[in-house]
Amino acid sequence: MDWTAIIMWLIAVVLVLVLAKMAIQIVRQYEQGVLFRLGRVIGIRMPGLRFIIPFIDKLTLVSLRIVTMPIQSQGIITQDNVSVDISAVAYYRVIDAVKSVVAIENVSAAINQIAQTTLRKVVGRHSLDQTLSETERINSDIREILDALTLEWGVEVTLVELKDIQLPETMKRAMARQAEAEREKRAKIISAEGESIAATALGDASDTMMAHPLALQLRNLQSLVEIAVDKNSTVVFPAPLMSTIGELSAFLARENQAAQAAQASSAQAPPSAQPPPVKAA
Repeated sequence: MDWTAIIMWLIAVVLVLVLAKMAIQIVRQYEQGVLFRLGRVIGIRMPGLRFIIPFIDKLTLVSLRIVTMPIQSQGIITQDNVSVDISAVAYYRVIDAVKSVVAIENVSAAINQIAQTTLRKVVGRHSLDQTLSETERINSDIREILDALTLEWGVEVTLVELKDIQLPETMKRAMARQAEAEREKRAKIISAEGESIAATALGDASDTMMAHPLALQLRNLQSLVEIAVDKNSTVVFPAPLMSTIGELSAFLARENQAAQAAQASSAQAPPSAQPPPVKAA
């Protein structure tokens, strides 16, 4: 038994297995392989079992799935000189595997850095109110700018969303006071509108009661019914106030005229008209 031959056969088998492992590559369904031969790109390998030449070919796998990339919080000064901290999130995917490998060294790091600078630039062109109320437009502007830059790298930015906006405490208190003043203004406007509508309705009701005098009596009876519900021991009989005051004034005027007429008639009577004194017997 030649141990030297056995060792040579074992070395040959191991070498064949190592070369087979290096030559066989598996490209998964969500990947594409960029094949380099002697440093030159010769093509793309689709998902499946692929064979390459060891030490001559190199197969670089590129994922085509959508990548979620958080954009860390950035201290930004808005157009109206308010300092805010804004964080965001971006979604991108590779659409050209060759460009993503050849055109740039690290796609993820490059997109992260350019996303941070773009976020500061876009938000800095807006005021604080616009940043809070027009987030959709800001997201769209950031995505368009990133798309224009990353298409050269074979990457498409599908979505950018502002995730969190942190305001200074002084600004939060100022906005709270502003919101409270706005609500008070609306409440006063609504109250004034209600008073105006009520005054108009009361004017219409008074016109109706003047046209139909019995309506006031019916209203008085309804008031009595409402009072009786509470089981009060005192019964109130309402009367038309203005008519009662007018009748009382007319009565006092008539009595005053009658008293003045009686005084005037007694003062104008002649002395002869008085009866003679009666003499004693």
